[in-house]
Amino acid sequence: MKASIWKVAAVVGVSIAVGIAAGYWLARPRLSEVPAAAVGQGAAGEPKALYWYDPMYPQQKFDKPGKSPFMDMQLVPRYAEGDGQGESAAVRIDPSLTQNLGLRLASVTRGVLASSVDAVGVLAFNEREVAVIQPRTAGFVERVYARAPGDLLKANAALADILVPEWAAAQEEFLALKASGDAALLAAARQRLRLSGMPAALIAQVERSGKVQPNLTLTSPIGGVLQELNVRQGMTLAAGETLARVNGLNSVWLAVAVPESQAGSLVAGQVAEARLPAFPGEVFAGKVDAILPEANADSRTLRVRVELPNPQGRLRPGMSAQVSLKRSTQQPLLWVPSEAVIRTGHRALVMLAEDGGRYRPVEVQPGPDNAGQTAILKGLEEGQQVVASGQFLLDSEASLKGIVAASLAAPAAVLHEAEGQILAIDSQEVTLAHGPFKSLGMPAMTMTFPLANPGLMQGLKVGDKVRVALSQSGNELRVQRLDKTGSQP
Repeated sequence: MKASIWKVAAVVGVSIAVGIAAGYWLARPRLSEVPAAAVGQGAAGEPKALYWYDPMYPQQKFDKPGKSPFMDMQLVPRYAEGDGQGESAAVRIDPSLTQNLGLRLASVTRGVLASSVDAVGVLAFNEREVAVIQPRTAGFVERVYARAPGDLLKANAALADILVPEWAAAQEEFLALKASGDAALLAAARQRLRLSGMPAALIAQVERSGKVQPNLTLTSPIGGVLQELNVRQGMTLAAGETLARVNGLNSVWLAVAVPESQAGSLVAGQVAEARLPAFPGEVFAGKVDAILPEANADSRTLRVRVELPNPQGRLRPGMSAQVSLKRSTQQPLLWVPSEAVIRTGHRALVMLAEDGGRYRPVEVQPGPDNAGQTAILKGLEEGQQVVASGQFLLDSEASLKGIVAASLAAPAAVLHEAEGQILAIDSQEVTLAHGPFKSLGMPAMTMTFPLANPGLMQGLKVGDKVRVALSQSGNELRVQRLDKTGSQP
């Protein structure tokens, strides 16, 4: 009986020993995966953790290990780079594997923007080159010349002869005063003729011939197209009545419909080239006269007015044309392939390639696109290398490692507020047990924040309840305001 008991005890003891050994053997690889710095017992030569972060929310940093307040997982340590760059940490890839990963690099180049917007336009009259013919005094139409709307007129072309009876008496008085030799009275009579609406040329003719001239021939002051003709023989005219309207053809307008997505790059005065089906092989040069302020709601286009010289009068309103609106910048810009730019919706990034197979995200300010290239207004320098293919893979890896591109511009003056209690404070930082920062999506927790200035600690001590206001600059949260609340312990 005793022998049986001893056998059972021996078997149990062996099983326990084997279990302990197996557990240690199984646990050893897992323990080796936990960096010594993460548990605060870094051995000699082990990298030092800069901070801890949640891979699903890498922009928030923690000063010690623990469980993530955002996800049900342990925080991951972020180590200083071997070259001492710290915050400039990058994704490292063996250069021999870049081809296998499909990585393709492109250089940041400098050049001028030479863009062209192609659109369709229709010719129209230049509304600034218009002449309106009106009589300055009442009269009767004695003759109408053979004209009709649409006729091409030369300058000073006759339109109608009118009789002005009241001019006869005024001209006879003028001739009588001329015979008297009184210069002052003659000047007054001449002024009266001018105020009655008589042209200066007709007054000179009366004075020169010595005969009354009650008839006036209305002429077109400019050459062009007769748009309106409202005069008939025998009709009575009133002063200021519109008899004819003439549009000049020395220049024409070209109304161009430009998509609103491309209209932002257009400016008044830039060069335009028009090609008309009526004149194959010819290019008519002009310039953008105006970008009209209203968009077409149906076609989502803006109307651009181009002025084209028309010295020979061959360009006629109603003709269609293919238009190229040319533009080039005076200042050279930096250019990268458009595919290299990662647009997140809030900002634009590129993956910058550095020596030793290192890649890091860099925020950029993109400009206009042209022929598969995107202008970079801020964030890069000429000669740098960016990833043009495979950049999304590197960006995902950088996000998992908590590598976040620094912001280009200063952050907006937005403060995130919450209630809290001071656990420790000095001139540099404050440790708070705070409630949730709803605008940051940060739950209630205990954290240490740097102070924007040492004066914020004045009048505060450990245990005070405060309302804290944080500003966010890149990945850093800084206390901008620390106000003691009414209820204190």
